[in-house]
Amino acid sequence: MSGRGRARIAVWEGGSLWLLETGQGFGETGFHAHHAVQVTIALGGRFTLATEEETVSAPVAAVAPDAPHRFESDGLIGFLFVEPESRAGRQIAARLLGGREIVAVEMPLPDNELAQLRSALDDGSGDALLADAGRALIEALAGEAGPVRLPDARVRGVIEAAAARLDEPLRLPEAAAAAGLSPGRLRHLFAEETGLPFKSYLLWLRLAKAVGAYGAGANLTEAAHEAGFADSAHFSRTFRRTFGAPATALKRTSPYVQSRPANRA
Repeated sequence: MSGRGRARIAVWEGGSLWLLETGQGFGETGFHAHHAVQVTIALGGRFTLATEEETVSAPVAAVAPDAPHRFESDGLIGFLFVEPESRAGRQIAARLLGGREIVAVEMPLPDNELAQLRSALDDGSGDALLADAGRALIEALAGEAGPVRLPDARVRGVIEAAAARLDEPLRLPEAAAAAGLSPGRLRHLFAEETGLPFKSYLLWLRLAKAVGAYGAGANLTEAAHEAGFADSAHFSRTFRRTFGAPATALKRTSPYVQSRPANRA
């Protein structure tokens, strides 16, 4: 494998799939946390994930949303990021994590989708096919649909409204009025239902949009402005704090990074 490495990203509403291949290792990230259920898959390499208290090295591992962790890898690795407020995200968290921050995943994953990911850097698979493979893996990890508590409908409505206008961030008083709540009540309810303050959640949504734009070919400044960041420096700082590595690592280790939003499954 080339020391320079390659990468692809497919983004859809509610989730994303990242493929990273580095012949000399991606290196070790610092401790970081992001508001997504993360499932890491060794597709032709190896990785180690660690929290402050536990280390996992396995073919497949899951990390809870907002759990501080660090990461080290080499070879071809796949990352699934799943919105924790979605039904699939809640089912995966309940089924795999059970309240823990990090676990090795023992369940088998569908061979066809794994094979598609292993060949995606070479065979020119379209972004829609890559997104379909990612969604199929998420469905397998989530298991049969069962009783799962989703966030309060008013909070879900606020999330949808915020995601639709990231270039002009939704203000708390405006969101509260639309939800029929006082700002103070929405602030409390939102944090209770999502685990994040309203402002921090908006920042996560903007970061996800900027990553998609950057992966699709925009430069750092264009990606930052598209997602409502003040400038590329703000986007870069947020990326490093959230993923433990600089945003430029995607370009620095990759001849191409592709991303195209797809419809939600």
